[in-house]
Amino acid sequence: MSGVRAQITANTLVPTLIEQHYFEYGYHASKAEVRSWERSVAVLVGDLEDAGLQQAELLLEYRLPLTSKRADVVICGVHPKTGESSYVVVELKQWTSAAMLDGAEDVVLYEGDRERLHPVEQVRRYCSHIADFIASLAGSSEQLAGVAYLHNASDDGVRALWGYPESQTGRMFTGQRRSEMIDFLRSRIADKSGADAADQLLSSAVRPSKQLMALAADEVQRREQFVLLDEQKVAYSLVMRAVQNASRQNTKQVIAVVGGPGSGKSVIALSLLGELARQGRTAVHATGSSAFTKTLRKVAGARAPRVQKLFTYYNNFINSEPNDLEVLICDEAHRIRETSTNRFTRAVNRTGRPQVVELIDAARVPVFLLDEDQIVKPTERGSVDEIRRAAERMGCTFEVVHLDGQFRCGGSQAYDYWVQRLLELKPGGPIRWEGDDAFDVSVDDAPSIIETRLQQMLDDGYSARMVAGYCWRWSTPEKGEPLADDIAIGGWRRPWNNPKSTKHEGAPGRELWATDPAGFGQIGCVYTAQGFEYDYGAVIFGPDLVWRADRWVAQPEHSYDRQVKTADHAAFDRAIRNTYKVLLTRGMRGMRMYSTDSETQEMLRSLVGGR
Repeated sequence: MSGVRAQITANTLVPTLIEQHYFEYGYHASKAEVRSWERSVAVLVGDLEDAGLQQAELLLEYRLPLTSKRADVVICGVHPKTGESSYVVVELKQWTSAAMLDGAEDVVLYEGDRERLHPVEQVRRYCSHIADFIASLAGSSEQLAGVAYLHNASDDGVRALWGYPESQTGRMFTGQRRSEMIDFLRSRIADKSGADAADQLLSSAVRPSKQLMALAADEVQRREQFVLLDEQKVAYSLVMRAVQNASRQNTKQVIAVVGGPGSGKSVIALSLLGELARQGRTAVHATGSSAFTKTLRKVAGARAPRVQKLFTYYNNFINSEPNDLEVLICDEAHRIRETSTNRFTRAVNRTGRPQVVELIDAARVPVFLLDEDQIVKPTERGSVDEIRRAAERMGCTFEVVHLDGQFRCGGSQAYDYWVQRLLELKPGGPIRWEGDDAFDVSVDDAPSIIETRLQQMLDDGYSARMVAGYCWRWSTPEKGEPLADDIAIGGWRRPWNNPKSTKHEGAPGRELWATDPAGFGQIGCVYTAQGFEYDYGAVIFGPDLVWRADRWVAQPEHSYDRQVKTADHAAFDRAIRNTYKVLLTRGMRGMRMYSTDSETQEMLRSLVGGR
């Protein structure tokens, strides 16, 4: 800590942190973060000095394992009674006042109307996450303590927050209670060097604890909807055998599970996670989709929020240790990117390694569940051949399982085949829809008609959503204003789904658009619909894909998707067909269609006429 004090005195701490932040994450720190370093870190250092704890080590902006979240400070030292490594996780708040949000148990309002998780709950969750994933802690919180330090606040200014239950890993101090804060620090940290404790935390392996896996086993396996059939069970059994063999023989095996929409890939993924957890094996579920991961967290961890930590993202394995995990379950693996790096990636991690190599490297048995016809961006590389080549280059055995069943679209393989022929993803060209009692297909004359009929389905107790090609600009809503009606077709106007992760004027955050009943009335796109299903769906074909005489014509000039429209024409053509394939296969009971292009609308009408 003496080094931090010296930098504060020399006015070099904040410039150093700004520089290190840019090096670490690839982007500049926010003004709020800089203010915290300027004002809050010095306060905490002063408290540690007054407590006589100058030998403690401070980890500033400590990144929680397998997440992008960061704790403000972790104080590392030796426990005064046990002599073991001891850590105090500190969240520094410059708030002067705060109140509880009406109707919420753990959400507070500060600066008038800004919503945040209660700081005690925030730091408690940080401690829980560290205990669950830092192997040296073995799932125990005994060596951890958590503090929310509101050093600018008086007790009265945050009066409403005091009723929140406190514990060792979550307690709150204000500036008025500075002496209590100092006493608490002394109870957790001795006046001894904290260097070894800091090294132990930073160098420890990252893997889910046995306690977390046991909790996941109880939670996931009680979900009665995770029932495997036919090829699903074959794929499941293959993975479980590979895990046993890898453990016994110290080998590495890569498995790809390939299936179309609704073939049960995610059911397999969650069933695997549950069984591996029951066996006490270390396993993590990952995707490349924020919406999909957040929904799975909600579904699989509904009764046990800690289980949600087992659901993460591909780019969190960029610097993981080889084989830290026994199994890494990569769901929606067609969304694997060329690399994990982006403008936020720290410079030291810009290795150029393909993302698929990082994922294979992370576990003894990496499992990839994918549908190659759902690759909707030129930057996505999740194909069987790509995974096979990477596995062979790395000296791993490789096996692939194909799922032939159809559990979405009313179980209608006829509809799935019809869609592939419609979009010429299978040879032979579009064919007439001959009907299937299990699935209703319609082409309507206007989006207003579609919306009226879907509303009737909602009134009857079904779920329903409308989606569209990315052919209209997408506005960012202003605070206090409704979502803009960006999609205009004749006199019919509707907004895109909320682009933010947080609720906006009654509209759910983008990750919950497909599952929150309030999502109806906003139009979704492929990025909010992919991976989800609803009873009845509708697709608006925009001018990015139109039918001309006897073939589809892709028109990137009519696309607003910057990630796709700048690709070469062949890549755009394939991506846009896959996009509409994804959109057309979200419904469980029926699908309605409409095209803004008259010739395309007439072609669709000719295939589904009168039905």
